[in-house]
Amino acid sequence: MTSLFDSFPLGGLTLPNRTVMAPMSRVRAAAGGLATPSMATYYAQRATAGLIVSEGVQPSLVGQSNPGTPGLHTDEQVAAWRPVTAAVHANGGRIFAQIMHGGRVSHPDTTGTRPVGPSAVPAVGDVFTPNGPQPAPTPRALETAEVPEQALSYARAARRAVDAGFDGVELHGANGYLISQFLSSNANLRTDLYGGSVANRIRFAVEAVSATVEAVGAARTGIRLSPAGTFWGVEESDVPELYAELLHELSRLGIAYVHIEATADEEVLIGLRRAWPGALIMNPVLPMGPKQAGRQDADHWLGLGADLISFGRGFIANPDLVERLRTGLPVAPVDEATYYQGGDAGYLTYSAYQHTV
Repeated sequence: MTSLFDSFPLGGLTLPNRTVMAPMSRVRAAAGGLATPSMATYYAQRATAGLIVSEGVQPSLVGQSNPGTPGLHTDEQVAAWRPVTAAVHANGGRIFAQIMHGGRVSHPDTTGTRPVGPSAVPAVGDVFTPNGPQPAPTPRALETAEVPEQALSYARAARRAVDAGFDGVELHGANGYLISQFLSSNANLRTDLYGGSVANRIRFAVEAVSATVEAVGAARTGIRLSPAGTFWGVEESDVPELYAELLHELSRLGIAYVHIEATADEEVLIGLRRAWPGALIMNPVLPMGPKQAGRQDADHWLGLGADLISFGRGFIANPDLVERLRTGLPVAPVDEATYYQGGDAGYLTYSAYQHTV
């Protein structure tokens, strides 16, 4: 039986255990999308994870979804990230940057420009802006000739990530953001080579991953997916076929891993595990759902063939989560009110387990 605490070879790395810190937006970046000293401390505190995947990092200004998030599209942003990655490495950790293009899930008040998407269909719900929550605007539909440029933005950000000291990158293909919008059957109403059929709807994802592999190498490239997820109002038809075809195309590229969220029925997810020949990270409970992932969920999915297990909320409140899971220590609850409030409270104020004599 595979243990959560066994080592695992991933790309060019050897992970000391199979726990992954999931990407989680914490909106603590400084003006200009710059990483901060507090962010260096935050990630370094959690460096005992087998792998850390950073919060979503925008690859361009138009790709920024929320205010207060960091970027990887300027030299200043690269310089600001270097102390973060250095701090993680100094503590013995490994860290990938999650490259996140928000697509239609954005607002002109945040970026100064109209969001773009596969079609002129707004997201469902209110988006965060510097002026508070506002209804998601209707995006500008990308022209066919513009789409490759957006795919290349992931690769450019990946080059900057490696320059900033990251061990690799994870493309955010989940949760209703740009790649997910192209996979969708209701956010993507295109009739060109990027819309309609399964082969066309996966094209943008494959082009973005291909460009990233060319830029930084397959061993440094992963992708996160949320099959059948309905975040921000996206819907997907033909889910098993859509993702089986996508995984088939990605397998040709030899990428380091696929990171899947538990957004579909378990039977569908098991089918995707069988369809994917490479390393699989499983996020074993619904992100932002009622249940927080624990050791039992991890063991369940390791038994079903996952190679690594990602934890979100558990890592926020427990910088020593790996040790707590290993020894059966209590896992501290997270204060949801501090997710996005800014500042160090609820960010750097969670401590390792205090043993009493």
